[in-house]
Amino acid sequence: MDVTRNAPRADIDEAALEVHKPKEWAAGIPGVAVSLLRGVEQMGTGRTVKTLRLLNQRDGFDCPGCAWPEPRAEDGEHRKFAEFCENGAKAVAEEATKRRIGREFFAQHSVEELHGRTDYWLGQQGRLTEPMVLREGGTHYEPIGWDDAFRLIASALKGLDNPDEAIFYTSGRTSNEAAFLYQLLVRSFGTNNLPDCSNMCHESSGAALSEAYGIGKGSVSLADIHHADLIVVVGQNPGTNHPRMLSALEEAKGRGAKVVAVNPLPEAGLMRFKNPQNPRGVVGKGTPLADEFAQIRLGGDLALFQAIGHLLLSWEEEAPGTIVDRAFVDSSTHGFDDWAKNLREIDWAAIDEATGLDRGQIERIARMIAASERTVYCWAMGVTQHRHAVATIQEISNLAFARGMIGKPGAGLCPVRGHSNVQGDRTMGVWEKMPEEFLRSLEEEFGIPVPRKHGFDTVDAIRAMRDGRGKVFLGMGGNFAAATPDSELTERALRSCELTVHVSTKLNRSHVVPGRTALILPTLGRTERDTQAAGEQFVTVEDSMSCVHVSRGRLKPASEHLLSEVAIICRLARELFGDDHAVPWRDFEGNYDLIRDRIAAVVPGCEDYNARVRQPDGFVLPHPPRDSRSFQTSTGKANFTTSELEFPRVPAGRLLLQTLRSHDQYNTTIYGLSDRYRGIEDARRVVLVHPDDLAELGFADGQLVDLVSEWEDGSERRAEHFRTVAYPTARGCAAAYFPEANALVPLDSVAKKSNTPVSKAIVLRLEAAS
Repeated sequence: MDVTRNAPRADIDEAALEVHKPKEWAAGIPGVAVSLLRGVEQMGTGRTVKTLRLLNQRDGFDCPGCAWPEPRAEDGEHRKFAEFCENGAKAVAEEATKRRIGREFFAQHSVEELHGRTDYWLGQQGRLTEPMVLREGGTHYEPIGWDDAFRLIASALKGLDNPDEAIFYTSGRTSNEAAFLYQLLVRSFGTNNLPDCSNMCHESSGAALSEAYGIGKGSVSLADIHHADLIVVVGQNPGTNHPRMLSALEEAKGRGAKVVAVNPLPEAGLMRFKNPQNPRGVVGKGTPLADEFAQIRLGGDLALFQAIGHLLLSWEEEAPGTIVDRAFVDSSTHGFDDWAKNLREIDWAAIDEATGLDRGQIERIARMIAASERTVYCWAMGVTQHRHAVATIQEISNLAFARGMIGKPGAGLCPVRGHSNVQGDRTMGVWEKMPEEFLRSLEEEFGIPVPRKHGFDTVDAIRAMRDGRGKVFLGMGGNFAAATPDSELTERALRSCELTVHVSTKLNRSHVVPGRTALILPTLGRTERDTQAAGEQFVTVEDSMSCVHVSRGRLKPASEHLLSEVAIICRLARELFGDDHAVPWRDFEGNYDLIRDRIAAVVPGCEDYNARVRQPDGFVLPHPPRDSRSFQTSTGKANFTTSELEFPRVPAGRLLLQTLRSHDQYNTTIYGLSDRYRGIEDARRVVLVHPDDLAELGFADGQLVDLVSEWEDGSERRAEHFRTVAYPTARGCAAAYFPEANALVPLDSVAKKSNTPVSKAIVLRLEAAS
């Protein structure tokens, strides 16, 4: 039997675990206190005040954390003085920290030693200050000049047998300007190997929505959420992952909206919100949010929404014209009859098994959907990281179509993307299978041949490196080794490369999983001034609701040796292609307005980019379903989709595990060891299990166990030495933090159509640790 193992690292004393009662509310004064404390610890008092004042303001910089939008004046809304959340403040503190890593640090610590450290320890060492190289056969990183670094990369790329042996990864934190130039460099080189972090989170949303209504983005604005009658939040924890959403939910509640929360875990942020910016949140009880909390079993969402669809259709048959928006369905959709036929008869026993919900509660939620004139559906990775994720999102879309909730104020579909500018990267062309229209426009604008063969996404990139077909890896931001599944296999794949290159602000796991030769290239952060030949520059980003706006760093750079991402791309391109290349790389580096002029010529919806982005709140990209109820699909209409009921079935004596974030982390960046809302302190290797399941399986609360994942191919993966925590999750379900639990997910366990790793449906066996 194939078994892979993942053991703990030594610099966190996991035995120091403290477990307290989970919180029943989020934010409040503790959120403010933690924000200020972390800021002062990392930045000092003066720097904390300066940076937080500028965070998400028009004259400042966009939060390097989540992509939640800011209020827009044209919608009659206003930004607050403190337009940020606790985790946004932590993200800024991590980037604007006064801690530094120089050549002395790397001389003191070998790569082998650093590999033995936790992700938390690595991230706490500070900002990278100069380019570093690990030579083949070397044990320590050592300094290298920028010119020598670019020559090394260009030499490796030119030495490949073909361009498809190079892999160019991108993080969602990259600006629009850098993303546009990065994909231009990659396609000029001759490949579409552009995996990005979207492949691991909302790729399922893009695949589902593109087929359903012709664009892979959500259809709502922040104002729509504020004015909705009903907001359905599925597989999402806004209190930790995008806390500013709580303010939007609070405002909607103040206008009379209802909120439905669907989640295996009772998340504090969806129960009650104590807004620290109003008296009720400071001295009062705050605002109750979820009117219905449906504690669903993992993977049961498709069954839930099919059951709701069945009920809506039944009520429509009883009273025609009262439930289904026939005008919208008849004029603007395709496939309604097939969808209705599929749901006319459903297997309620299977619905019960899949969801674990009371049928009365399912009917109450369906009645709320039937009564609402303006409904917004929100979801995140609790939905997207299942094998049947695309079908689930399309079933949600079916409900919206049936009720006419597209292209209507206060209504629509809202995939809540978790990383600042991950949506902008895709708009700018960072995708392994961009449409022909974009590639042809790029070719015509720059006079260069552009490849058409689809490239590798994240999972296929790992397979290529594993198999020797990927030989050079360049990561523009992010933490590839920690973000990806099948940790041991991914590390082997990266180590097999001839060269790995990481453009980063801080030390992370990927730097200590090097190829035979490895480079670390330090870059400016979102908070820092970017001065080029034409003077001080700004960049642009796109939030999760398609608004493009300015971000301007204000702090002095952490080191004089840092280059911006734009400068790194441009200088590498000049070394790779020469100064006589058709693309004016030197000009682009000196003046970002010139990049934006070319974005305007290539990217749909970005016409007159430089002028429009300079408007106070930027501009909103076109979205045909939202703007005019037009649908660029194969049928020319919004498509109802028919899906067979699917959900995970778990053998007796096993649990179904999901990976998730602690409140004290953002993606793979670990800010601290306090999962305050869940009551878990000073440890990360924990597994949350319902107390009745622990007893039934013969384990005690606080017992040391190994987590063993079981897969259909007979393989197993083991993550060692986790503490059990009795927790009120749904029966039969469990949860553990990533990246520690990523080792349990095999590379080939992916969602249908999207190829996203299935990190929310891991069949788990607990074993007493030795």
